[in-house]
Amino acid sequence: MSSDENSLPLSATGALPATEAAVEPGEQAIAPGLTAKPTPRVEEAGTLEQVKALARYMTRTEVHTYAFSVAAQVILSLFPFIVLLLTIAQRVFHSTRMVDVVGEMMTNFLPNNQEFVMRNMRVLAFAHTRTRVFSLVMLFITATGVFMPLEVALNSVWGVKKNRSYLANQVVSLGLALGVALLAMASIALSAAQRSILEWMFVGHTDNFLFGFMGDSFLKICAGLASVGLFFLIYWGLPNRKIPARAVLPTAIVMGVIWEGAKYLYILALPHLDFHAVYGPFYVSVGLMMWAFISGLLLLAGAYVSATRQALRETRKADLKRESEA
Repeated sequence: MSSDENSLPLSATGALPATEAAVEPGEQAIAPGLTAKPTPRVEEAGTLEQVKALARYMTRTEVHTYAFSVAAQVILSLFPFIVLLLTIAQRVFHSTRMVDVVGEMMTNFLPNNQEFVMRNMRVLAFAHTRTRVFSLVMLFITATGVFMPLEVALNSVWGVKKNRSYLANQVVSLGLALGVALLAMASIALSAAQRSILEWMFVGHTDNFLFGFMGDSFLKICAGLASVGLFFLIYWGLPNRKIPARAVLPTAIVMGVIWEGAKYLYILALPHLDFHAVYGPFYVSVGLMMWAFISGLLLLAGAYVSATRQALRETRKADLKRESEA
């Protein structure tokens, strides 16, 4: 945003503002039949004002309620999702390398006790067919539970008053779950293919620093791109209105990077939190749930920033159009 924009207070209705003018993220053009809902105000277009508005939004009780709800559902859906990825890699592609990549990628995504989690997930994935089928059913049920509170939260951020019907939400949630699975499998397939190419380039001499560095770096890049894709799919596809891709793509990229950085900070903080002393054998689940809660807060913060910047962008465009017609 230019310095002129930062110094110019804007109103969401498009009029040149008075001293107390405000921009409301929910007052931009909304699909027919839907109305705007009051949301936290951005008093000016300046960066400091946007940061203050974001801080006010993040202290609202409903934001934390949504984040906790999403965290609980993520924990319920995470393990069936890992079982699904392992099953596809083993039973569909018959690729031991892809199975290994799934383990390494989940190690990058999970903040704690990665080896314990993946060891047990492998046991479940390669167990009886009934176990895999039950995991798939549970994934469908819990995936919709993840996206339902997120839709309500994102609709509020974007000023949409009417949520989708239950059946429509189920369809959208399943579509997003499928998109997430495809993103994950694409990353896994690319990483596995890259490992094969590296092995050919190194003529099978893979026990060296350079091979490990190149393989791990590519895996982290794929995981980072998958994170950005996940944020983009949620920001763009979940609200019950048409969202311009350019309004959410930059935020998805930034939030993907911030999410990766926050994960490493959380890993550093885990030993000091000492969940094991408080929760005993349940410390693994508690650690994962806390990280899911933090991730939910980050996701909602990014959604608010996207909606605010889009409102400011549309208001500025309306002001310029009015000035040119005057």
